[in-house]
Amino acid sequence: MIRKFLIYFFCIAALAKTNAAFAQNKSAITISFNHFVKDEVLQLDTVRFFNDVAQAYSVTMFKYYVGHFCLTTNTGKKINDTAYFLINEEAPESKNIALQGIPEGTYKSIDFMVGVDSMDNCSGAQAGALDPIHAMFWAWNTGYIFLKLEGWSNASASPGHVLEYHIGGYKAPANCIRKVHINFPENLQVNQQHQLKLALKVDISKLFGPWHQIDFIKLSSVTDFHNATTIADNYAQMFTYLSAN
Repeated sequence: MIRKFLIYFFCIAALAKTNAAFAQNKSAITISFNHFVKDEVLQLDTVRFFNDVAQAYSVTMFKYYVGHFCLTTNTGKKINDTAYFLINEEAPESKNIALQGIPEGTYKSIDFMVGVDSMDNCSGAQAGALDPIHAMFWAWNTGYIFLKLEGWSNASASPGHVLEYHIGGYKAPANCIRKVHINFPENLQVNQQHQLKLALKVDISKLFGPWHQIDFIKLSSVTDFHNATTIADNYAQMFTYLSAN
């Protein structure tokens, strides 16, 4: 009996030690999303910017979903995180997110999704970042809005000269889910002693070109599947590496 107890005790102790070591080899990465219009910091309501066809505009709202992050080590191993985050210019704290439980190691790139995948779109309204309280859920379409940009431009043909881009949809031919891939200029280290802080630049001007050039006279509003993939192709280009420390 004593012998069995000792074996059991040492097994539990070994398992606890292994779990502790495993936990100690995990860390977190913080990622900040920094909103710009070209090289100007985004300011809502007050500042006029210009698109590629010299039309002035201002931005009154800007928010979007990111999720399904994947970090790639220098040996090619993939580390996945399935969480979603709603980035909202009006909520500064939302622009800083944390990926938890990232194994210590050396990383060379990051991938993530802009939007909400088909499974989560088909699961109805949910909690957390996907809670309908955030006004990013189409009740009429039972699906999520992936990105909202609203603003104003004299060139807009819409009533009140508004700009309104509410982009969503996961079914072909109007699938607006886009993947972003960012290579780091040098390998980045993740460990317990130093929590990695990664900064990304989000250039809103690329929402309007040059991939697909947007003329506000011709396209000032997108709120359903018509022209949605055009804007989605553009927002896939917005994200670039800014810095890390």
